[in-house]
Formats: sequence, C-alpha cells, structure tokens
Amino acid sequence: MKQLIARHHHSIGEFIKFALVGLLNTGVDVVIFFSLTWLGTPYVAAQVVSYSCGAANSYLLNKVWTFRACGLSYSEIIRFVVVNLVSLGISLVFLALLHDRIGLGLAAAKGIATVCALVANFLGNKLWVFR
Repeated sequence: MKQLIARHHHSIGEFIKFALVGLLNTGVDVVIFFSLTWLGTPYVAAQVVSYSCGAANSYLLNKVWTFRACGLSYSEIIRFVVVNLVSLGISLVFLALLHDRIGLGLAAAKGIATVCALVANFLGNKLWVFR
C-alpha cells in the first residue's frame, strides 16, 4: 500500500512539473503563434511552427527536470516526436473545429485546443517516452 501511495505521489509531482514546463512551452507557443499570424502567416502553418518550438523546449526540460531521464537515445527522440505529432494533430483538429466550424475567436480556440492536447501529451511522455 505504501508503494502505491508513493508511486501516485511521485506521479502527481511529475504532473505538476510537467504542467509548469507546459506553461513555459505554452508561452513560447503562444508568442510565436500570434507573432506569425500577426505577420500574415496562415494559422495552420503558424500552429505547426509555434508548436514545434514549444515541443523542443518541452523535450529538454521534461527530460532533465520532470522525468529525470538520463542519456541520449534516438528511440526516445523518435517516441517524443511521435507523441508530439499526435498532440499537434489533436490541437490542429480542435483549433480548426472550434475556429472554422463553431466560430470561436482564434485566441479562445487556441486555448481550448492546447488544453485538449495536454492530457495525451503527458500520458505519452510519462508512459512511453521517458518511462
């Protein structure tokens, strides 16, 4: 029982760190996204570029700080890219659905799409990338 509680406590700590890293990644993502769209870049292209910049930051901070994974592994990098491509896909689907189909403003759609991708990203990183 103690091990189960300790494991969940550890996972909660990891999720809090993941969320803090995510806030920073989101800041990077949002600043780049709105800078690019302000400059006239279509929002889908802006999302791909801004998400990729946030993902690069995410890999470094989550590897070293959140999950304390050691060493460089090409398979780990490939798994990270796969998880983030899935998360990017989730965010693009929700962004297009909410903005184009439902008519939400771009900022609201971006916020909701980002939250929707968070859970898949955390689980993919914890259970598959940095296991």
